[in-house]
Amino acid sequence: MRIAQISDTHLLAPGIDDPAQETRAENLRACVADINRKGADAVVHTGDSTQNGEGEEYELLREILSDLDAPYFLVPGNRDRFAVLREIFADLPYMPSGSEFFHYAVDDFPMRLIGLDSVVPGVRKGVFCADRIAWLDDALAQQPGRPTLLFMHHPPFDVPQAGYTDGYQDAADADALTQAVGRHEQVVRLLCGHVHCLHGEKWAGAVATTMPSVAVDVRKGVAPEIGNAPVYMLHEYSDSGDLDSALQVAGVPERDA
Repeated sequence: MRIAQISDTHLLAPGIDDPAQETRAENLRACVADINRKGADAVVHTGDSTQNGEGEEYELLREILSDLDAPYFLVPGNRDRFAVLREIFADLPYMPSGSEFFHYAVDDFPMRLIGLDSVVPGVRKGVFCADRIAWLDDALAQQPGRPTLLFMHHPPFDVPQAGYTDGYQDAADADALTQAVGRHEQVVRLLCGHVHCLHGEKWAGAVATTMPSVAVDVRKGVAPEIGNAPVYMLHEYSDSGDLDSALQVAGVPERDA
């Protein structure tokens, strides 16, 4: 199973007087085209899909993502607005309705996908309160034998090279999330965004990673030889239970392993 990850696209509304508007849209279009060329079974977006959470920005997001051959799954970032996001994408079968949190589980693939909401409106830092922990604990307990991938916006650990420390409003939230996931051995990986750079570490008995932003003008720490080409992540889950991850440069042919 192949899972493509995009994050921090920070789309702006068409027609505004900002050169980043067209560039960010083209960055995402290039990644979508490359994902289709290289193939994916699912695509996850780990938040900050838009810059201001406005309807026109989400309409543009939907237009671009509609070109994907694979189904896509969204979680909010601190710049997203749950109500607007839910309105524009209301027809997606996994879209939470009547729920305080943007949590959901997808059971259609060999690896179970669980999207998590680490956002409180108006708060830049991550939040994962006791109610969110209870939801995740219950969701993981329902299928303890299924390899599971979690994805969310805020990393529950420091990424010093990105200047990201104390990234949760309450440090106890990040600790509680780590402990909760550590109780469930089927969690293979946590995918995050927010920090705009590539990072990976062992976490809660699994592995956690972040990725550079798709929006080239705000990403960090990408090798100079990549230039202005947008990047995304490709995670491949094998029959042996391994999940291998590689940074993909949009437009560059995939090399054989």
